[in-house]
Amino acid sequence: MSKAKLLIIGTAAAGLMSVAMTNQSSGGRPVNSARIVYIGTYTGEASRGIYAFRFDDSSGGLTPLGLVAETPSPSFLTSSADGHVVFAVNELQSFRGAASGSVTSFAVDPVTARLTEISVQPTQGAGPCHLAMDRTGRYLAVANYGGGNYALFPVSADGQLQPATNVFRGDESQASRSTAAVRLGHMVEFDARNRFLLAADKGLDRILVYRFDASKGILTPNQPASAALPSGSGPRHFAFHPNGKWLFAISELASTITTFAWDQASGRLTTTGSVPTRPADVTTGTTAEIAVHPNGRFVYGSNRGHDSIAVFSVGEGGALTLVQYESTRGQTPRHFAIDPTGRWLIAANQQSDTLAVFSIDQNTGRLTPVGPLTSVGSPVNIFFM
Repeated sequence: MSKAKLLIIGTAAAGLMSVAMTNQSSGGRPVNSARIVYIGTYTGEASRGIYAFRFDDSSGGLTPLGLVAETPSPSFLTSSADGHVVFAVNELQSFRGAASGSVTSFAVDPVTARLTEISVQPTQGAGPCHLAMDRTGRYLAVANYGGGNYALFPVSADGQLQPATNVFRGDESQASRSTAAVRLGHMVEFDARNRFLLAADKGLDRILVYRFDASKGILTPNQPASAALPSGSGPRHFAFHPNGKWLFAISELASTITTFAWDQASGRLTTTGSVPTRPADVTTGTTAEIAVHPNGRFVYGSNRGHDSIAVFSVGEGGALTLVQYESTRGQTPRHFAIDPTGRWLIAANQQSDTLAVFSIDQNTGRLTPVGPLTSVGSPVNIFFM
């Protein structure tokens, strides 16, 4: 039996072993035949928590490993840099009798991929929907959608979450004059140099910018403190370009992607252009996720309602040009993720309880469906370990 066709048959533990092998179809490049993908969900009749799959990045195949952590509505996931700890927001409206959600840390079993709870903390705001680890691995930021605020948690070396030391929100005076000042925290991310924390506030129509002191875990409003988008846009998520000079923000309500020039020294965002994410004859629906390809040449955004991934090429100054609309073969692609090799994209169809795999053309960025749809209940986040 050739190594390229080696199959591991036996228990789930054996099936999870990472086997690096040379695959003929990959041009002789080493591939990891057992990468683990965790799926965050909204819990209910169809789901009970976090599910795991083994992803074969030689073929794009997904093998279900089942429920690995029973936890309420783990709608967004991240991990420590070494992969030993997974963190999940629990998108709840009430926790321990207060208007708050929670955030949970889990120890990762490297053999079975099962997750064992380490700690849980209230997020100090309802409906937490996103989280991000700083570059030192010592602080975790959380965005509270319903609470309209953001919280910063110290993290111990063993993955223990400490109570939030910073709870902050955007200034109401920053809101568009034509809209009510309703804060809706939707995303947080640290910049590559770990000097700033950025937050997308869907209600204020702004990307907020905070200076971050990693030595003390202190956040202070930057000057300028934010960058504005058109009134009613509803910025949801954003992604930095690998060159560190551009940021792309997807607006949920306007169904657009806006390019910003990012000044890494001052933390200033300057709008340079915007493109629609859906065809001109489609006037309903909302956007959800955005991602930049690892090679920096392509940007992807998901359309709910149109149920597609929009593909753009990146040009001079970060300008975007449409390449393709590709159906996700399901309803409501709330999230998608590009695998670390940049060869695959997996979309989570929330309403139809499926995952759709696509191959990525490295020259054009175009997506091609691969294999059948994979079932999982109410998927809302995909996380490659």
